[in-house]
Amino acid sequence: MSNPMKHLKSSSQDLRDLFEDSITVRHVAEKLQSCQADEDASVVRRRMDQLDFDVLGIEDKGVVYGYVGRLSLESGPCRRYQRPFQPRELIAESMPLIDLLPVLRAAPHRAFVQDRKRVTGIVTWGDLQKIPMRMLLFGLVSLLEMQLLRIVKDFYPGDSWHRSLNGKRLEKAKKLKAERQAKNEALDLADYLQFCDKKELILKKPPILDCIGFNSSEAKKHLRQLLKSAENIRNKLAHAQDIVTGSSWPELIDLARKMEALLEKCEQTKNE
Repeated sequence: MSNPMKHLKSSSQDLRDLFEDSITVRHVAEKLQSCQADEDASVVRRRMDQLDFDVLGIEDKGVVYGYVGRLSLESGPCRRYQRPFQPRELIAESMPLIDLLPVLRAAPHRAFVQDRKRVTGIVTWGDLQKIPMRMLLFGLVSLLEMQLLRIVKDFYPGDSWHRSLNGKRLEKAKKLKAERQAKNEALDLADYLQFCDKKELILKKPPILDCIGFNSSEAKKHLRQLLKSAENIRNKLAHAQDIVTGSSWPELIDLARKMEALLEKCEQTKNE
């Protein structure tokens, strides 16, 4: 049986091309709800409390020209509390989803979406829970796991990784392979390694750490934490769980950036 990992063609650039060409801010944005400039601020605040909205667009003569924050509203007309849209808060509806991450990381929890120079939508950190962003994160972590397996096979020739893996973990892989053999679906034993197994094999091989630039003790500690975080987000995504539980949106955005950077390093790593 041919080994599909020998011809691994999916790459970080393939994933980026997919999301740059096909999946944009439009797929996660919500319509920006608005209030009228002459509406009473206390009434609007109660409405925002009921809807659990932090901001509303402020509209006059059919044009949304700014926004109001719930916590700032007291009494009098809403125009008294209007804030102008800042350039750093504005993004195009056509912006690739993968480029939204650093924008949200820098913006105060949200970005406003422009369509033909009119502000029509809003994106918040909560929108990162939607399917398009989950697809992006799962794509990143899946490609990373595939590259880790390729590197293990490359740097542990002849299944020499057996000696470096915990005995119980090796038996787990053998059991999974036996189950697949019964269905005539068996691959190499290494293909049944779990993410945690690949992580440990990578960390135990100094030449691998040298190649990907994590050869110091401090760098190795950072790599261990990064791979642990990647494994955690993979499990949350696979089981349709809340991906930010136990973390924060800035941390999750940073994790995505770090996974992409590590993936690029792994793609360039070969055992000469």
